[in-house]
Amino acid sequence: MNQTMVLADVLVPRRGLFREITLIVTGTLLITASAQVRIPLPFTPVPITGQTFAVLLVGAGLGATRGVLSVLLYLTQGALGWPVFAGGTGGIMHLLGPTGGYLVGFLAAAWLTGHLAERGWDRHLSRATLAMALGNLVIYALGILWLARFVGWPAAFWQGALPFLPGDALKIVLAAAVLPSMWRLVGTWTSH
Repeated sequence: MNQTMVLADVLVPRRGLFREITLIVTGTLLITASAQVRIPLPFTPVPITGQTFAVLLVGAGLGATRGVLSVLLYLTQGALGWPVFAGGTGGIMHLLGPTGGYLVGFLAAAWLTGHLAERGWDRHLSRATLAMALGNLVIYALGILWLARFVGWPAAFWQGALPFLPGDALKIVLAAAVLPSMWRLVGTWTSH
């Protein structure tokens, strides 16, 4: 396998504009579906969602460019009021409100995990875990920076990061385990 290939390139080998659009839209749909997994917490404006899991997988599975375009399409739909954000909500205020930094952080995380997957980091559990952790760290960094505008610095960490660390650690491990497993499965398919 070529190290610059990502899973989408192997699973959908045909080239062309229709393929690219389909992959990007599929990534957006995965993020939208995962956003509907939402658990509000009473002490923070930031809910627990499945979005980070999907964003990390979409970035790594599609590669940097398609991953970013999937997230950009998702954010555009949400900004236009489509019910794609957590809990079936939408509107520009989600990007401008307390959770906006996390949403924008999805762009950077998709690019980073995609970039690392294009260099083969998604093929081995340890490097896939590191790639997912780095992507999640980018989401936290941008999210906390933005959230601090609303709740202040200490509260941004306590409300926007600390409660989510155990769940995000689980999401990182799951996302990281999916990628090498898929590559092994692809290897099995292509060897027959």
